[in-house]
Amino acid sequence: MATARPAAGRTITTDISARLDRLPWSRWHWSIVIGLGTVWILDGMEVTIVGNIAARLAEPGSGLDITSGQITGISAALYVTGACTGALFWGRLTDIYGRKKLFLITLAVYLAATALTAVAFDTWWFFLFRFLTGFGIGGEYAAINSAIDELIPAYHRGRVDLIINGSYWLGAVGGALLSIVALNTSIFPANVGWRLTFALGAVLSLVILLVRRHVPESPRWLLIHGREEEAEQIVRNAEKRIEAETGTPLPPAEGEMTIHQRRRTTFTEIARTVFAKYRKRSTLGFSLFIGQAFLYNAITFGFGAILTQFFDVPSGNTGYYFAVIAIGNFLGPLLLGKLFDTVGRRIMISGTYLLSGALLFATAWLFDRGSLDATTMTACWCAVLFFASAGASSAYLTVSEIFPMETRAMSIAFFYAVGTAAGGISGPLMFAELTNTGKVADTVLAFQIGAGLMCAAGLVAAFLAVNAERRALEDVATPLSAAKSAGAEG
Repeated sequence: MATARPAAGRTITTDISARLDRLPWSRWHWSIVIGLGTVWILDGMEVTIVGNIAARLAEPGSGLDITSGQITGISAALYVTGACTGALFWGRLTDIYGRKKLFLITLAVYLAATALTAVAFDTWWFFLFRFLTGFGIGGEYAAINSAIDELIPAYHRGRVDLIINGSYWLGAVGGALLSIVALNTSIFPANVGWRLTFALGAVLSLVILLVRRHVPESPRWLLIHGREEEAEQIVRNAEKRIEAETGTPLPPAEGEMTIHQRRRTTFTEIARTVFAKYRKRSTLGFSLFIGQAFLYNAITFGFGAILTQFFDVPSGNTGYYFAVIAIGNFLGPLLLGKLFDTVGRRIMISGTYLLSGALLFATAWLFDRGSLDATTMTACWCAVLFFASAGASSAYLTVSEIFPMETRAMSIAFFYAVGTAAGGISGPLMFAELTNTGKVADTVLAFQIGAGLMCAAGLVAAFLAVNAERRALEDVATPLSAAKSAGAEG
């Protein structure tokens, strides 16, 4: 319980973090997961739909004077640019003004931009709101991952974070299948079907926004910002609900922390913390994000061209193959997530990165030998991405828990922006050049680059990953506001 003090900027002693971590899994936690985590499904659906509607939008009668190259090139680059800038912009505000305000605002931005994309009447309008859609979704990554990690008990934090981030691929499956229906001109006119896909995204966002209004602010954030009475009320209400649900009293919490409350953290302090005090952890974050970004682009960016050029798969059927790949992506975090909390972060992060890289090297070798067809190539990709998806999701988990509370959202935003820029800008430029030549050797090289960077990240993780499993966030990285702050990395 927080010790009462009379004025703002106080020094308080609290056990609220320990009380949150000792809560058993309950309907209260499910409401948080549903309210916050489902937006990743929308992101996956959004990106997949845009990729699949490119050809239809470029056709006469679509309602837009746009080419397929502009959609996959300019539009995709603007979405990525929006996501990177949005992550940094909203990430900073999330640390200053709170998780709840920002996860409501960023979803509202995403909702409005998606709805306005549906009524695009000109190319510039479509491009503008693709940028703003990315601007909203980039902010979601910082606000949502911060809130989830700070509300979910330490015992479950790893698996929950991985599954939520992996749910992106459920949206990708839905987007692939939805686009098949929406783009069928026997069902919808050519200038209507693609608009309905964006409109559906806006409607689903509105539903999530209504649910999200009931998700509480992070008590950990409230404590540091001088609002311990609100933090106490949120935790006490959760405890009462869980005791009523289980019919048994909760065990006493163990551990208190003394903190000096503050209103905000300066950029100088953030930079000193991330790049000086925790430079090894920053190296880890860079490695994980860049490794997974290049592996994913080595496969997913050119998968359609590979299937059509080398295996004669009709372009209209590539969506079915992508749906299968997306299912493999989701199953990785779903089935392996628990091991990140039991076997441990270091073994599982390095293991998933190294194994997915090794499997992609093997896939490149089989492809170079001419031993694969469309089905077996897709099976190989599924095997690679089963492990890579768990690894990629653990990158978001890692940067959200290894830096202090006051820098958490900004740290997530920074590493997300670096990874997204690497994957969404330099990655496509490199891999488009390789996979579109129609030469086996060039595609093999693309696979080998992605596999090599993934393995390199896995080796970094083997040495630098933090054993954060089942540990309180405050033990993994001491808050800057703590009365006694550790001086070395752990």
